[in-house]
Amino acid sequence: MKAAVLHEFGQPLTIKDVPNLAPEDDEVILQTMACGIDGTDLKLWDGFGYTPELPFIMGHEIAGMVSEVGRDVTNFKRGDRVAVYNFLICGKCVYCLTHREQLCPNMRGVMGILRRPGGYAEYVRVPVQQLIRLQDAVAWEDAATACDAALTAYHALQRSRLRLGETVVIIGIGGVGSLLVQLARGAGARVIAADHDSQRADWAAENGAHMFIDSSTTQNIAQAVQMMTGGMGAECAIDVVGTEATMHAGFNSVQRGGRMVVVGYTPEHLPLPGKQLAQNELEVIGTRAGRRQDLIDVLNLMATGQLKSIVRHRYPLEKVNQALEHLRSGTAIGRIVLTYSP
Repeated sequence: MKAAVLHEFGQPLTIKDVPNLAPEDDEVILQTMACGIDGTDLKLWDGFGYTPELPFIMGHEIAGMVSEVGRDVTNFKRGDRVAVYNFLICGKCVYCLTHREQLCPNMRGVMGILRRPGGYAEYVRVPVQQLIRLQDAVAWEDAATACDAALTAYHALQRSRLRLGETVVIIGIGGVGSLLVQLARGAGARVIAADHDSQRADWAAENGAHMFIDSSTTQNIAQAVQMMTGGMGAECAIDVVGTEATMHAGFNSVQRGGRMVVVGYTPEHLPLPGKQLAQNELEVIGTRAGRRQDLIDVLNLMATGQLKSIVRHRYPLEKVNQALEHLRSGTAIGRIVLTYSP
């Protein structure tokens, strides 16, 4: 089978033939139908954050069709449409047992990221417990983006405790950000989108934003938010970028008693003014990906048309390096997905 293999961090992936796969007793072989590409892939490609043992096959947003099952697999069969939850959890720790499995400290791997080869290949081997059955109404490419982008957005909104009628500032209107805009609008919030790319104003509006801040021309996002809210500030800010500048912007955009949710991360740090944090009773909330149930929920939202597709760019596997460079350029509006011929 063909796969895109990472041999050296920071260097182009190599398209090559690799051995065909056979499932273990509790595994299936999926024919990959779509695989999303996002910022985690860029971090991994650069050797920042997760650093798998090389050579490695990336790709953690996987949707595919079951092509072969292990002998102990009874609940899936050849031809089933599935999406893949990518955290291989222990199932026994306090986090797993209290439905916060994405925080499991005993993970056996992360599909396409650590110890488990992923979807930058025509076929992928997946433990059966990672599979989520996929409704026919959900397109392959949208199912792939659900496995991280939609999952992450949905969980971040839960962590934010956003309520009907509140104002939320969403910083960074890429894949996760545009889905957050949809979800926040659906929750009845007033949505202010902020991005450094003025071309994303129309994209933000298309996804449901009420207002847009172009941070390439506005020196101070927080001041713009204050003007838009009559000097009050927003109840909530969600930073999908995670630089020092964007985290400061989010922190300073919220009103007294407000909440800032940090989704994105970079090597940069956020030095917080303690007086402002304490006396204004502000909250800074981290959020990591999402739970298996979150993936089930967002796939249901897609199936019922409550979440619109954000996929706007498609590449075949052979052009994965061009796809990654397109993402790195920052010019992609909407999501990038690798598509595979049936």
